[in-house]
Amino acid sequence: MILSYQYEKIPAAGMSALKIFKNLKSRKKILLESTSYHEQKGKFTYLGVDPYEEVIGNQGKTTIIDIQTNTTRQLEEHALDYLKKQLPDMETHLPIPFFGGAVGYVGYDFICNLEDIALPSMDELQMPDVHFMLFRNIIAIDHTKDCLYLIAVNPDQDPNVFLDEELKKLKNLLQTDMKDSNIAFPNIDFKSQETEASFTEKLLRAKEYIERKEVLQVVLSQRMQADISGNPDFPFAFYENLRASNPSPYMFYIDFADYILLGASPESLLQVTGNEVVTNPIAGTRPRGATQAEDARLEAELLGDEKELSEHRMLVELSNEDLARVCKEQTIELTTDMIIEKYQHVMHIVSELKGELRENSSSVDALISLLPAGTVSGMPKQRAMEIVNELEEKRRGPYGGGVGYISFNRDLNIALTIRTLIIKGKSAYLQAGAGIVRDSVVKKEYEETLHKARSLVEAAYTFS
Repeated sequence: MILSYQYEKIPAAGMSALKIFKNLKSRKKILLESTSYHEQKGKFTYLGVDPYEEVIGNQGKTTIIDIQTNTTRQLEEHALDYLKKQLPDMETHLPIPFFGGAVGYVGYDFICNLEDIALPSMDELQMPDVHFMLFRNIIAIDHTKDCLYLIAVNPDQDPNVFLDEELKKLKNLLQTDMKDSNIAFPNIDFKSQETEASFTEKLLRAKEYIERKEVLQVVLSQRMQADISGNPDFPFAFYENLRASNPSPYMFYIDFADYILLGASPESLLQVTGNEVVTNPIAGTRPRGATQAEDARLEAELLGDEKELSEHRMLVELSNEDLARVCKEQTIELTTDMIIEKYQHVMHIVSELKGELRENSSSVDALISLLPAGTVSGMPKQRAMEIVNELEEKRRGPYGGGVGYISFNRDLNIALTIRTLIIKGKSAYLQAGAGIVRDSVVKKEYEETLHKARSLVEAAYTFS
């Protein structure tokens, strides 16, 4: 089935994604970009405004909000099952990976509900397990050709949707006066919800489970919080600072109106293009050096650290098992083995696995199979998740799940929800974790969580 769409290609003419996004009037809007403008990973930036539908999943049930008619319906099925049926697997000849579809997140707690793993009773964030907004109209910026694509699609073949009118709406957005805004606000102080003593106790308890051979690895995280009351401009100002100080392959700003998800994830949880599935496990971290010589020393130290290498191999094995549930077995291969990727503040060991989907598996099935990544749970996955939920005592919410898009042709690109800020009410929250194995030094693992958190916020804000 061919997707019904129209598009127009125009010169970018100095219109940056940030400038366009700041001038979009709707609260419900999205910005997906990469600050690594190389190859396909960073070729496109996407903006969406005025979604036509929202899909909200909680504890196995789904709420569908038709924004155009302001009606709501409840379904007795989980949200990803609904999305799998709604996205029509249509063909398009557009030279753009994402031309409309679902944008949002799948939280860590979604899989706990799906696998019947007991969740902590404390739900501080009070956010859905799954929340996606569906967009018919997208602005895509091609950084390699310095041009914009204005795209309007009609996935339901609705006779009341006139694509030429939708294109005009997008063009009108670009004709508004694009003003730069200089935002100033008081310093924001992020505070950990754990003391060193309380988190160390949890790390030691995790090691006890490992010593008893119940699990090989557990990834424990701690949450940080800041009061942002009186600072309505904080979220996007934070994103602008984050973009400048901590550029990453997966940058996102998703405004759901009731809360905002923004972040700079270094890790692709899953990409599906046609039948090809790609995942990139990341494990092993060092800070960047102050000099080129120190950077080289830290890289050599990381690649010589058997504890880090062992942890990475475990996660590659786990990713292989996750792919095997949805991919043809003979097609799964390790295409990149333990290379170093460097970011503004940290460096990581990264691998890549590829596979081909089975005929009876979809991209959404692959997403469910890979969630949550071993990077944020542990191994074996189910027992590690049980221990995480016992020791962390609070539901994780979006942290440790996936964030990104599922296109109308079912291609998807989902990043791991780490290095992410949640804005809800008068508070901003972030979370950072560390992988515990038999040889872990608890003090170092505690410091790793702080280092990851600081890399997100210290460029412009204090951390205590």
